Amino acid sequence: MKKETSMAKLIERFYEAASMQRWNDHIRPVELTELDKQAHKMVIAYVIAKFEEKDRDADVDWKKLIEGGIFEFLHRTVLTDLKPPVFHKMMDEKEEDLNKHVLKQLEEDFKGINREFREKFENYFFEPGYAKFEKRILQAAHYLATNWEFKIIYHTAPFIYGIEETKSAIENQIEDHYDLIGVQKLSLEKKSYGFVDLCGQLRFQERWAHSPRIPKTSVLGHMYIVAIKSYLFSLENGACPKRLYNNFFAGLFHDLPEVMTKDIISPVKRSVEGLEDIIKEYEESQMNTKVLPLLPRSWRREMRYFTEDEFENKVKIKGEVLKGIDFRELNSKYNSDEYSPVDGKLIKACDKLAAFIEADLSIKHGTTSKHLEEGRKNIYEDFKSKKVSGTDFGVIFDYFKRKSFKIDF
Repeated sequence: MKKETSMAKLIERFYEAASMQRWNDHIRPVELTELDKQAHKMVIAYVIAKFEEKDRDADVDWKKLIEGGIFEFLHRTVLTDLKPPVFHKMMDEKEEDLNKHVLKQLEEDFKGINREFREKFENYFFEPGYAKFEKRILQAAHYLATNWEFKIIYHTAPFIYGIEETKSAIENQIEDHYDLIGVQKLSLEKKSYGFVDLCGQLRFQERWAHSPRIPKTSVLGHMYIVAIKSYLFSLENGACPKRLYNNFFAGLFHDLPEVMTKDIISPVKRSVEGLEDIIKEYEESQMNTKVLPLLPRSWRREMRYFTEDEFENKVKIKGEVLKGIDFRELNSKYNSDEYSPVDGKLIKACDKLAAFIEADLSIKHGTTSKHLEEGRKNIYEDFKSKKVSGTDFGVIFDYFKRKSFKIDF
């Protein structure tokens, strides 16, 4: 089995979370999905880990943190039918049995991809001492993301039976993580919380807003899928630790400027000459005046690096950003932490693949439109025989095309 086909099967599983509804036994003014929750959790994990690293000089293993988030996401997609209280109770009482069941269900998805990734998945769930600090950060991020959702639920219907008990349980879990300085600062609900809150608002911005779609996906959920794919493909390329870190978080934040402009589809951007440049200029202005000031000053340069020229291969040499690097040169000459490499072309390919799958899934579910059909066809034509950054994207696109049985193209 080609590694690209195996990767496609794993990617397919992540999209199942777009249909997993959260809080569906409560009154919800908006749709809350597992995909969006996991995405928001990783944004919060980034903030908490950065505070630990910068303010306490803690040694954060970012690779373990990123992979831990992906592992926990996969774990949840398998145990999709368990309500959170039931899930946590069963994990307390039958953790090893549940983890064995999850690993068995994922074995087919792991075939053909980086063997080390599967081994680390097993280590993460079966070795209590593995990534202990990173697990704690992810757990704190989990409860803070849950609390962010719960506030929406609580203010909508505070009279629901048992809701005060749920409120106390979440608050107690957050308090149990107060040893983490990031949890303390986010609990103040000041600047850094504003950043987390802004990112959370991307949960309410729908992708392909001009078209009815099943399942619907948000900008934030899309960003996380792009981040995961960018990371997994980079892992296959033997990327250095800083390159893995950069590619994941550049993927996770690549659409962050859209919190100020909404998700404007490409045909609209290109409909008026110069409009795309105007939008880009406005996004950069809003990032500099509205978004970046919410982060500590020492983090802002990194966030600019993630979000500006996000689809360019780039490196840093003596503090200067060098763009337009060929992949082969990036992979050989600059594949070292000192250059802080980013595979922008790979992130763009992952972004296009995500758009293709979003359109394709809806068409397979029988909900389509001219925008979806044209978008799917045009993206496929661009990538049907294309290799990007060492990955044969044509094979991956063909995998999903073969599974599209509703409409031929």
